[in-house]
Amino acid sequence: MKSLTKNDCKDEQSLESVNDCCCSKRKTQRGYDEYKNLTNRLCRIEGQIKGIKRMLENNCYCPDILIQVSAVNSALNSFNKVLLASHLRTCVIDDIKNDKEGIIDELVATLQKLMK
Repeated sequence: MKSLTKNDCKDEQSLESVNDCCCSKRKTQRGYDEYKNLTNRLCRIEGQIKGIKRMLENNCYCPDILIQVSAVNSALNSFNKVLLASHLRTCVIDDIKNDKEGIIDELVATLQKLMK
């Protein structure tokens, strides 16, 4: 899998490599279409965050900023839904088929964290 670079987002900063995951020893191989879809979503969210920062720097009216923050929250929730659906269709199904113990407990723990 390739690293995300400044060319993936129309931005001067680059994102960390997908391979530099700090969370788990497990990895998920994603197809190009899924990878590109998720990357595009993150780039849009990154742009929204930068827009909010500019709004703050320009002393924009508080409710205007709050509305944009709400839009970012919605975009992140949408990203999570897409990623979770993919996880269920691939990783979880594969682990169940391979009798991997603990997958249901891991899924429940993940859902509980998402629902906080």
